[in-house]
Amino acid sequence: MKKSFFTLLVLSAALSLSSCEDEAVTNSTYALEEEHSTVEWKGHSPNLYHDGSFSVKSQDIKVVDGKIKSGTFTIPIVSIQNFDLPEEMKPVLLEHLKSPDFFHMALHPNASFKITKVEPSPTPSGETNCAVTGDFTMLGQRHAVTFPAMVELEDNQMKIDAGFEIDRTKWGMHYAADPALGEHHILPKVDIKLNLLAHKK
Repeated sequence: MKKSFFTLLVLSAALSLSSCEDEAVTNSTYALEEEHSTVEWKGHSPNLYHDGSFSVKSQDIKVVDGKIKSGTFTIPIVSIQNFDLPEEMKPVLLEHLKSPDFFHMALHPNASFKITKVEPSPTPSGETNCAVTGDFTMLGQRHAVTFPAMVELEDNQMKIDAGFEIDRTKWGMHYAADPALGEHHILPKVDIKLNLLAHKK
């Protein structure tokens, strides 16, 4: 009788331990590979566009049980690049974009994005599998944005790709936003494309 009771105790303890292991939560932290991560931008006027990129930094992308839970991304305005203009013209555009007319870099040297929620996409496709929500801060103003993204976690790497639009005037960037300016009008909508690669720390 005592032997049977002891056997039951051992089995019960083993089952409890197995259950705890099954329910264990896995936590990981990822950091962006800055040389392989960019935020691309594209701004439009009625007859032309300019496009380019920013560098982006992050050391604290938190993943719990294979799902992104949080992360803060810093975008240095000084890193802005232009793709479409001739080399001799690029500095003119970039200095204007850093001026008070646009990013006002002297007063606001960084923009940032803080993830608040990542959910499975209601309409997953071959290009997106989740919806990312977070607070985007630019020119000292913070507003929530949500956009579709493709998030891939494999081995010790994370890849995030996304394409969406923001309205720059929502953050107080009103330069040339009046349609009455005609061909000098700069549309409020700006195309954003994220190409992010991160590794587990």
